[in-house]
Amino acid sequence: MADVVERLACPICGEPLLLEDKALRCARGHAFDIARQGYANLLPGNARPGTADTPEMVGAREDFLATGHFAPMADALTEIVTTQPETGCVLDAGAGTGYYLSAVLKPLEHAVGIALDLSKYAARRAARAHPRIGAVVADLWRPLPVRTDSVDAIVNVFAPRNAAEFQRVLRPGGLLITVTPSPRHLGPLVEALGLVTVDEQKNERVDSTLGEHFTLESRRTLEYQATLDHTETEALVGMGPSAHHVPADELRRRLTALPAPVTTPLSFVISTFRSTP
Repeated sequence: MADVVERLACPICGEPLLLEDKALRCARGHAFDIARQGYANLLPGNARPGTADTPEMVGAREDFLATGHFAPMADALTEIVTTQPETGCVLDAGAGTGYYLSAVLKPLEHAVGIALDLSKYAARRAARAHPRIGAVVADLWRPLPVRTDSVDAIVNVFAPRNAAEFQRVLRPGGLLITVTPSPRHLGPLVEALGLVTVDEQKNERVDSTLGEHFTLESRRTLEYQATLDHTETEALVGMGPSAHHVPADELRRRLTALPAPVTTPLSFVISTFRSTP
């Protein structure tokens, strides 16, 4: 937290935060304890983390990411960020366990990272993912507890996109990288397991959401085949939005009808945007 506190803002009044006695405080007297696990909860008192990832979802995410099946995506993000000049701070908006932010920071010896997530269970893991990550519980749909023009790049993987706030916290000329699933993501698993489908107009909706504040700079699809056993498949489904729609026991029942292992496409759309002056 000490590495990133100079870039954080009070979620109540917007004043800069200072680190004092294992808490974050602003000049107006608002204080926020730092949990023993190392993260800070900067949700306003009236916020409700109703859509936050559950402990089970976060555990499934950690298990699946440990298999390395999403490593090519982490490598692609790292390549984009590390080619940018003067990257001193990377914000992961919807950071989950900190897997992607940790990968991005490894080659950036002097950069720090802010991991924002609505789930305190995710923030606990993100706080341990890398020594230069400061993990914060925050709602991406609200004003971000981050100072204006204080970050150089934002990574946004399968998470909500708050265009106005992203533009505010990015320095002029800063980079926003979004990752969304393509309609081919998970291929035959979608119908076989009853998973949430991806909108065919996903890219257009992303562009529309960000268009007032950002200009699209580049876009590419990263797609490859993954061979998964049933345990890995269950973790993959359990870490995403389909976990809210398919009960765990029903998912296991449906998995028994699939071959083991099963081969499926992993397909991501990686888009880079620049802030519009």
